Amino acid sequence: MNKFENKPVLNRIHLQYLDGLRGLAALYVVLVHIEPEIGLKLPLFWFWFQKILRYGAFAVVIFIVLSGYVLMLPVSRSHDGHINGSIGDYLKRRSRRILPPYYAALALSLLVSLGVFILERFTSFQWNEIAGKGAFSPKFSLIDVISHLLLLHNLSPETLMTINSPMWSVATEWQIYFIFPLLLLPLWRRFGLLAVTVVSFIIGLLPVYLLNGFLESASPWFLGIFALGMVASEIGFSQKSQLVAMRDHFPWAILSILFTLIAFITEWRTLGLHIWIGQSFLGLAGGCLFIYCTKFVMDTKKISWFLNLFEHPLAVILGKISYSLYLTHGVVQVLIRYCLFNFQLSAGLFATASYILGTIASLAFAYVFYIYFERPFISAFGKNYHKISST
Repeated sequence: MNKFENKPVLNRIHLQYLDGLRGLAALYVVLVHIEPEIGLKLPLFWFWFQKILRYGAFAVVIFIVLSGYVLMLPVSRSHDGHINGSIGDYLKRRSRRILPPYYAALALSLLVSLGVFILERFTSFQWNEIAGKGAFSPKFSLIDVISHLLLLHNLSPETLMTINSPMWSVATEWQIYFIFPLLLLPLWRRFGLLAVTVVSFIIGLLPVYLLNGFLESASPWFLGIFALGMVASEIGFSQKSQLVAMRDHFPWAILSILFTLIAFITEWRTLGLHIWIGQSFLGLAGGCLFIYCTKFVMDTKKISWFLNLFEHPLAVILGKISYSLYLTHGVVQVLIRYCLFNFQLSAGLFATASYILGTIASLAFAYVFYIYFERPFISAFGKNYHKISST
């Protein structure tokens, strides 16, 4: 019997927590990218608040492992272990979902930059780099523009953080989308979960250790973290006896907490460890969390408090606009900061206004951007990606 033929007849279940988790991670990134300092000493509260916001890369890790989990869902539920339709169909779906909002956000960044250029060219206005500190910069080269258009800007440190810096991870994820059906799925079908995970990490870490950090700017180890999401999906939905036993008997919640603690410990700069180690442990924590939460939903147990948090209506709505929020918040925040900077506020008031107004403006703009530049391009699959099957 084919290993994919023993899947039972399935009902539909809605995994809203995936949206909620993505939304909360995107909101954290928004807070991370707010620059509350103006050269004066911040009040103690804001100083410690900034300490909490030093893990922006961990939020990106959640996006990556969640992407691996979601893209693997239809494959794990299929009878033959293949994606729906052809590889061409898959790439068309991914392109339609990712590229229109990305290019719209890039156009927005370029338009704001053009406005700054016109003001500098024909008026006395000069862009203040201190006032305009943040995740968006109107100063960049033609190479920066071309590399962003081709989604290759993550491959070089010189172009990585130019124009709209959060966009670097979109390029990395876009590149993983091609590797997923062409390499990872064939490896999984032929050799299994362990092989695809090991090979993914080897491919991701070879440039770091054998090529003197070549392509390190792209965080190539994210390929291995993406594979951890694939593993979590297969464990969550496989009917193979070994994986069913793992799903039913492993303490996934405890493992998620444990791996999270290890991720934060190994991230400490004083230990001198490479950042891929802590990020990979957080990817493990995310995979364990997905297995636990999905099993919770499928078993229709009483919802735990953190699952209830992820499924809160506000978190779910936030998740719907999370991609738009991620793409546009840098531009909005810098413009808000620039306006506030000219009011000569105290350090504490400037920080307070930056966080409150920067967050509100980012959310409001992202919602409008989502309506016009993201929602029209979401396919039926995209709207229902988190509807999964269970017994």
